Amino acid sequence: MTNIPKLAAGIRMDGNGLAQSINAMQMEMDIMGIFGENIVGFDKVGYQRKEAVISSFAEYIGTNALSYSTDTQVGRLVRTGKALDIALSEKGYFQVLNPDGSIELTRDGRFQLSKDGELLTGSGQKVLSAGGEPIVLPVVPEDVNLINIGLDGKIGVFDSEKRGLVPAGKLGIVSSDGTLVGDNSVRQGYIESSNVALEKEFIEMSNYNRSFEANRQMFKIQNSQLSEAIQTLGRV
Repeated sequence: MTNIPKLAAGIRMDGNGLAQSINAMQMEMDIMGIFGENIVGFDKVGYQRKEAVISSFAEYIGTNALSYSTDTQVGRLVRTGKALDIALSEKGYFQVLNPDGSIELTRDGRFQLSKDGELLTGSGQKVLSAGGEPIVLPVVPEDVNLINIGLDGKIGVFDSEKRGLVPAGKLGIVSSDGTLVGDNSVRQGYIESSNVALEKEFIEMSNYNRSFEANRQMFKIQNSQLSEAIQTLGRV
């Protein structure tokens, strides 16, 4: 049995109530932080909302019980008409190569072309092919509208000398575990909005905010009662 500290006259000071209130407030603050991230991500292309996941015994282990999962539902597709704006109409991710050699998965398909014909993200990461290599066009067109990307992710670029499309590789579309996805989900000339619904985020955040306030009031009451008990015992 757990030993609980004693005050004079044998009165036990059980801190479980206070501890649980503190744990609950910390948990609720972290959950509201997740909703806050979703709200900030509303305007980000390809952003996927986070869903709070709370494990058992959260009232005892506090924030260690909190994690999150990613909502992989596809956001709304918006037509831009730009040849290097690419969206995915199904679940999956583009593979891009970071400068440190690590591979990152993203649904933000706002690409650009370097002067050497490399397909890059807006921040300069190299876009990878289905074979895991950076995509480099064999012909650098004067107009990016001469680049064609099919529903299956195959890239072709018009060669004015040969008067036809020249194959330039295939986008590497993968699942969250890195497995290649073989469906026709690529949409050239589109971007994907985030899958965040602001109204839902604000409603759920307000629920946790009310719960936080309730636990804060409970903490204040318990703390006040404990302080009063200590002062009373001190006068005996």
